[in-house]
Amino acid sequence: MAGRGSVGRLVAGGLALAAAGWALRDVPAELGGRAAGERLARVLRSPRFRDGAFRNSVPADLVPPGSAPAILARMLLDRDGRRPAGPVPLVDSPATPPSETGLSVVWYGHATTLVEIEGRRVLFDPVWSERASPVPMAGPRRLHPPPVPLAGLPALDAVAISHDHYDHLDRATVRALTATQTAPFLVPLGIGAHLERWGVPSSRIVELDWEEEAIVAGLRFTSTAARHFSGRTLRRNDTLWGSWVVASAQRRVFYAGDSGYFDGYARIGAAHGPFDLTLMPIGAYSPSWPDIHMDPEQAVAAHLDLGGELLLPVHWATFSLALHPWAEPVDRLWHEAKARDVRLAIPRPGDRIDAGDAPQTDPWWELLGEM
Repeated sequence: MAGRGSVGRLVAGGLALAAAGWALRDVPAELGGRAAGERLARVLRSPRFRDGAFRNSVPADLVPPGSAPAILARMLLDRDGRRPAGPVPLVDSPATPPSETGLSVVWYGHATTLVEIEGRRVLFDPVWSERASPVPMAGPRRLHPPPVPLAGLPALDAVAISHDHYDHLDRATVRALTATQTAPFLVPLGIGAHLERWGVPSSRIVELDWEEEAIVAGLRFTSTAARHFSGRTLRRNDTLWGSWVVASAQRRVFYAGDSGYFDGYARIGAAHGPFDLTLMPIGAYSPSWPDIHMDPEQAVAAHLDLGGELLLPVHWATFSLALHPWAEPVDRLWHEAKARDVRLAIPRPGDRIDAGDAPQTDPWWELLGEM
């Protein structure tokens, strides 16, 4: 009997190891690629790249030295209020049609946003995976499903990526878009190595340094600054991060990506604004990392620095990436926008907003409460 038990335990242990190996089989690919050849030469020539890493124009600390273990422990153990009390309301068939000659926008959750600008479609930071993580069994998990499947997207003219963190650059989504769409990917320097490892043809990769630009589908894309960092492993800042300016003949849109507040927004506004629409991150802020993520009040200040007309908040509601309550970012944003007379659009995930005719904000998130 003891022998049978030992054999059973060995079999169970072997099956567990096999299952773990199967689950982790894609981790090396998830980590991405390393720049080489001409791509590496461009990285090394960049004014942003010094002493082996990309640098912010305004120095930024990630977290106070020695504080990371305590922060991680709190993230894992302190979950009060960080999830909505009920299902997040999703919209799979927006009542507002896309504006063929103007500007409309669909927010799919977190930072994933479709901008429809004079008949062209630009998708920012698409993430459709269940977790923002290199492994399928751990890491931040979605608090709501995607409002539409990837196959439900219209034909895209461009996909723009702000940086290579897992909640903004998702391997599974990139591979699916490569197979189902023909649009090019516009990325900051170095990220092309990730895309090529994942099967994106080099002809569909456009890599830009800050203040470089490219014309795609008649739209002018300009890579602009952000105050953040990069890295899909413990190695940091070997790819660039940034924001995007997208301009058509009559419209201008600014997408901030991830960033702390800095005086670069005023410079971007002076050089490339004003903007009909700004997409500003409002969540995942903390006193422990004030340099790399804006809080809602700073997002409003940045919007005003940019000369923005309509502000649509992103980077909230979908993944719990900080200790603040789930609805706190949008509550604080709404209060600050009223105080500073800023126009807001806060759609349910999947809904469409016409930037020229945005409806009065409906505080739909208040119905959910917190848990």
